[in-house]
Amino acid sequence: MSRECEKQKSAEEAIKKIQSGDRVLVGGFGICGTPFTLIDTITESDHARELTIISNNLGEAGKGLGKLLISKQIKKAVGSYFTTNRDAVKAWNNGELEIELIPQGSLAEAIRAGGAGIAGFYTKTGVGSKLAEGKEVRVFDGEEYLFVKGIKANVALIKADKADTMGNLVYSKTARNFNPMMATAADYVIAEVDEIVEVGTLDPEQIVTPHSYVDTIVLNDRYEKIGGEYVERSR
Repeated sequence: MSRECEKQKSAEEAIKKIQSGDRVLVGGFGICGTPFTLIDTITESDHARELTIISNNLGEAGKGLGKLLISKQIKKAVGSYFTTNRDAVKAWNNGELEIELIPQGSLAEAIRAGGAGIAGFYTKTGVGSKLAEGKEVRVFDGEEYLFVKGIKANVALIKADKADTMGNLVYSKTARNFNPMMATAADYVIAEVDEIVEVGTLDPEQIVTPHSYVDTIVLNDRYEKIGGEYVERSR
């Protein structure tokens, strides 16, 4: 980089945008495509509590969102698959965590709808199950469909491979997962990236999230990629 990115901030400065009680979208599938640096910084700062986290899952025990769960900063989790983290199951059993389950495809579409300004959509997924209890069901062409409301949040924490100095983002393979759609569905978007390059360096055909969706960029300086996995550097 020949000049500093205008959108770049430290993780400590960036997460000040998150307030207690906020709804926060967090990218990742398992722990792939997870903004580890941002999550760690929120946990250490302890200034934002009672958070509603909207993510596919809550990381793993002691990793990713698992750290934020242990610090008891999460009030409610909205997502699809929480049983990979034994701490999440324990917290729910103890009445310390509210959980709202949404089928994975419905979760992705609800976030996409929220980002597109669509109030919601009807789907056959979940009809006749406990997930449909208390929700609107309508009949189309003789079949029942469940209404799913679009999802929006106060802040989105996403993870990309690279950003240019304007904030255009490219992703690495399956680490892309929920991140691009989450970038469209929040009032404020913080992108954690492994590298920042000059404008014009990225192949335009590889840019998935345009800079207009990104408010702040944080450079990952805590984790390094070893054998396809992110490992925390010694500090």
